[in-house]
Amino acid sequence: GALVGVLAGLTSLSFLGSTPETAVLVIGLPGLPFHLRLDNLAAVFVLLLGFASAGISVFAAGYFRKGEGTAPGLMCLQYHIFLASMLLVLLADDAYAFMVAWEGMALSSFFLVTTDHRHAEIRRAGYLYLLIAHIGAIAILLSFGVMTAGSGDYTFAGMRVQPHTPFWGSAAFLLALFGFGAKAGLLPVHVWLPEAHPAAPSPVSAMMSGVMLKTAIYGLLRVSFDLVGTPLWWWGVVAMAVGLATAVFGVLYSTVQSDMKRLLAYSSIENIGLLAVALGLTLIFHAYRMEALAALSMTALLYHCLAHAGFKSLLFLCTGSVLHATRERSLGKLGGLIHRMPWVAWLALAGVIASAGLPPLSGFVSEWLLLQAFLFSPGLPHSWLNMVVPVAAAVVALVAALAGFAMVKFYGIIFLGQMREPALKEAHDAGPWERVGLVWLALITLVLGIFPATVISCIDAATRQLLGTGLADKVREHGWWMLAPISPERASYEPLIFLATIAAAVLLGRQLVHRLYHGRLRRSAAWDCGYVFQGPRAQDTAEGFSQPIRRIFEPMFRMERHFPTLRDEKPYYSVKVEDHFWHWLYLPLARLVNGVSALITGLQGGRIAIYLLYSFLTLIVLLLVARP
Repeated sequence: GALVGVLAGLTSLSFLGSTPETAVLVIGLPGLPFHLRLDNLAAVFVLLLGFASAGISVFAAGYFRKGEGTAPGLMCLQYHIFLASMLLVLLADDAYAFMVAWEGMALSSFFLVTTDHRHAEIRRAGYLYLLIAHIGAIAILLSFGVMTAGSGDYTFAGMRVQPHTPFWGSAAFLLALFGFGAKAGLLPVHVWLPEAHPAAPSPVSAMMSGVMLKTAIYGLLRVSFDLVGTPLWWWGVVAMAVGLATAVFGVLYSTVQSDMKRLLAYSSIENIGLLAVALGLTLIFHAYRMEALAALSMTALLYHCLAHAGFKSLLFLCTGSVLHATRERSLGKLGGLIHRMPWVAWLALAGVIASAGLPPLSGFVSEWLLLQAFLFSPGLPHSWLNMVVPVAAAVVALVAALAGFAMVKFYGIIFLGQMREPALKEAHDAGPWERVGLVWLALITLVLGIFPATVISCIDAATRQLLGTGLADKVREHGWWMLAPISPERASYEPLIFLATIAAAVLLGRQLVHRLYHGRLRRSAAWDCGYVFQGPRAQDTAEGFSQPIRRIFEPMFRMERHFPTLRDEKPYYSVKVEDHFWHWLYLPLARLVNGVSALITGLQGGRIAIYLLYSFLTLIVLLLVARP
């Protein structure tokens, strides 16, 4: 089914052009049928859903054989409802069908997150996710209500023709930004994401991070460029500011994690922040009719959606293989697994390189395009924006550098060095089904990296639908092997030549070593600064690796440290990093809700005399108000 989705997406983007396919289903309520529409924007995300879920599903076929607290058959049902609801979100052409699909996606993913529901912390993470998902759904529903403008027409076609004043258009956009941001993981409604991803089984984490978060980006694009009308320039500033804050927050917290799935969860927050930055830049360019630059930033956004779906799904599945093989999620208890799990280690390397934004894989192309959009931005008609945009570009570059740091930590501590625990010697590599899924996603990551011009030509139809112009014609001028978004004189990238240079350097170095090696071998102890001990505990730990980041950005973290003392029988050092938003926003809000709930509970005393008194007082008030 996923491969059929890939075929449908590619076919629609290749042959559909500007003519969407529509359908009206008889299911729904009387007078409220489901309207469906497959246009170019939906086709890009259907393609994303198809290729990501194909690899994840094949992997899950081997991963879920024994179940994890939930019977495998029931888990299979929940998994496929989750897939179907995400597809319906992308195809929905009215608010009713969209909200039904959105709710189905939230409920099915909640049950998948709480698969191993015997543990209290997993149930707690699932309920937190469901709560924030419904808060976001209320905001989305209100946004649709604003866009109907009191007409009673709940279809997207009706919303497109409704005139919106700047005030009501802005209200619809801000509600959509909050509602879809809650599902995507934008600040400050991000707290569910680092809790739900470690709680969920790894294929579910891969599906949520790789695909479900992109349905929120799809919703933002649908509202901002298709339904609400002409955007205002300050919408882009708001989206960019939220995106930059989210990206910096996510990447900093990912660098200091000691749980491998939590590290990837914060990395997903960082990537969603970059997508919001690209959205904001596109809104600014589009509002000022700078359509060429708007097309460049929109292309970067769509490309990063595809790239992130591939490499983040791959990394989550690799952590699933490590977890199955070792029963360990803590980085402090892993290490040296490249010797026991070579398949997983080498395929994870592809995801790590892409996530770090290094050539020649997919993550580099999308981030490079985004930086090009920033570099070509001087000339905005607003002097304040001309001053702020270069600062935003510098922040994006910092985020990319820190993302590379986080991926080096992730890969080095899990797969390289010595094994930190004796039990790791019993670790086994991924099974046949799991290897097929990992190889599929690694190939997608490679293809997106080395054929960017072809991919841009494919997704350009969606850019043209939203903006009226695209980037494909400019890219095709220089051939399929070169990527030059503006002109080769300004900036160009040739991924195949880059890949061939890397391969040639590796092969040449290997041949030189073989030719120059004289065959004699002498072994001696390595110099270790005077220390005899060379065991695994001498290796840098996850906490030690990230210590420089914690010191430089210490105000960003809420840390609890335990230092050893001379009186400790078993001295140890520990550091716990917490999210400031829990203590600044969510815990005070929880105390407020509990206080109001206690007050309401006190009013419901259970005595009939008290209820009669309430009714009598209500009648007195109504009589006083109604008196002429």
